[in-house]
Amino acid sequence: MSRKIDYRGLGLKCGLEIHQQLDSKEKMFCKCPTTIRNTDESNFEFFRYLRPTASEMGETDKAALEQTKVNRKYIYKAYDTTCLIENDEEPPRELNKEVLDIALSISKLLHMVPVEQLHMMRKIVVDGSNTSGFQRTAFLASGGSMDTSEGTVGIDVLCVEEEAAQKIEDAGDSILYSLDRLGIPLVEIATTPDIISPSHARETAAKIGMILRSTGKVKRGIGTIRQDVNISIAEGARVEIKGVQALDLIETIVEREAERQVNLLEIRRSLNERNASVHDEIFDVTELFKGTESKVIKRSIKKGKVFAVLLPGFAGHVGMEVQPGRRLGTEFSDRAKTSGVGGIFHTDELPNYGITEDEVTALREFVGAGENDAVIMVADKEKRARGAMESVLIRAAETLEFIPEETRKGLPDGNSAYMRPLPGASRMYPETDVPQVEISREYFESIPVPELLTERAKRFSKEYGLNEELAEKIVYSQDLPLFEELIAKFSGDNIITATLIVRTITGTVPELKRDGVDVGKITDEHFKQMFEVIASGEVAKEAIEKILRHVAQKPNTVVRDSLEELGLTGSDTAEIEAFIEKLVEERQDFITEKGTGAVGPLMGLVMGEFRGKVDGKVLSELLKQKINEFLNP
Repeated sequence: MSRKIDYRGLGLKCGLEIHQQLDSKEKMFCKCPTTIRNTDESNFEFFRYLRPTASEMGETDKAALEQTKVNRKYIYKAYDTTCLIENDEEPPRELNKEVLDIALSISKLLHMVPVEQLHMMRKIVVDGSNTSGFQRTAFLASGGSMDTSEGTVGIDVLCVEEEAAQKIEDAGDSILYSLDRLGIPLVEIATTPDIISPSHARETAAKIGMILRSTGKVKRGIGTIRQDVNISIAEGARVEIKGVQALDLIETIVEREAERQVNLLEIRRSLNERNASVHDEIFDVTELFKGTESKVIKRSIKKGKVFAVLLPGFAGHVGMEVQPGRRLGTEFSDRAKTSGVGGIFHTDELPNYGITEDEVTALREFVGAGENDAVIMVADKEKRARGAMESVLIRAAETLEFIPEETRKGLPDGNSAYMRPLPGASRMYPETDVPQVEISREYFESIPVPELLTERAKRFSKEYGLNEELAEKIVYSQDLPLFEELIAKFSGDNIITATLIVRTITGTVPELKRDGVDVGKITDEHFKQMFEVIASGEVAKEAIEKILRHVAQKPNTVVRDSLEELGLTGSDTAEIEAFIEKLVEERQDFITEKGTGAVGPLMGLVMGEFRGKVDGKVLSELLKQKINEFLNP
């Protein structure tokens, strides 16, 4: 769609909210480590039921109400690395000073102005991801900016907040969470709506990510950074799409949301031309399906009901596509699912799912549907089914009038699905358990400004002779700290060069991983030991791959012991010279014919004997010497 649409003409407005976990030693409000655990390491668990509370003004947030339409049981896995604060059985301690220092360094990189006093707030979240029913967050800085290829993008807000618990399993009536992630500090960075195209959104997210990684104090890996994307078009509405983890997906997310809103506007126009409407009555059609062969309905009516609603003029439109593979009926279904049902049926797709033509005819007659009318149907427990139909009626009425403002979930294919309404101001109220923090000018000015990764890559090229590609690879690598430690350790070494270190880390290791080697078992200490024995001349750099394979299989092995087991303990000069002299004697005719051109072919035989034991340059020089002596006696 991006190739066909003028996004400026469409009135696209887009802003990003980046949530990045910080790599502090301790959590935001306690002394627990920021360590992710396996759930089988949990030493106890407990459960809670959560309910929304009213704000100071007596208002209840509509997003919080949406989250509690189904009364779910929330189960929490706790560990010996979590405490009573995560359990919400003890008040939080003061804000972690390291967290504030990291966040202020980020604000400097984004040219932002910090507040003079930091006040913690409670943000109501009753989806179970916070044991307390709220998330602690604080506004830290504003007024920033960042240059992009499409002009300046404003950085409106930087907040510090605590990470939520990690969802492990959703069983419908209950959800299992892990408390290891709860309380890990993160920053939330929100841009102004200056982004003008899908590709611009990707560029902006990539640059913010680069700036965050430049601090060296952010966590890396899947789930440690999430992008929420705010999107609207002229005549459309602001929609927040949450949880976009892959940078490459942002472009598609923006493109598909613009497409969704364009299609919904077209559907609205077409429905209004038909004078379509919404009939408010919810029909109990359970009796019509008493003898059905549909497995879904048969299973549901054992303890539930079948309800239906009539949408005059909607026939043919419920099945219209709004995003690739998703239709207006999918939008209705998403709303219905907030009541706990598995989905809905609609007459644009029936007969299907075991529902017969005769049953569809009987259904249409029962609710009084005409040729141009659509019928939506659901089968489940009575309370769920009725709630689902009420939600469908609301969404259908919105279809005739406007595109609703809402929070949506980013899907792996770039589409999105409804989550809840956009939250309002009533979800925020002051946190009385955490004292305010003074941020003086002297304190802010004392925070160092990290070197940007883009600048570091240029410096590496200049100082260490790395080409542009290798310099960029290593500065964006998770192993950047290892590289900097190794290059400092082997500074001036003729064998352990920056190029060798980078190619090993960013080239050899990924190749071993693709080959099925468990490279996660290779530690920084293994690399240090390996380069030490190479620098000392005990083994040649050609042995790197063999050594890494071996220590991955036996991670408790010292590298020098690996050399013994691999037979890479080196060879003395006499042994090498004897081998080459014998080779030259055996291949006299070949050398006479090829001259010095025989070095290349014969080098393969020499390397086959001494690979990993002796540096290739040493072998090459000895071979050339012996061939020259033969040719020039």
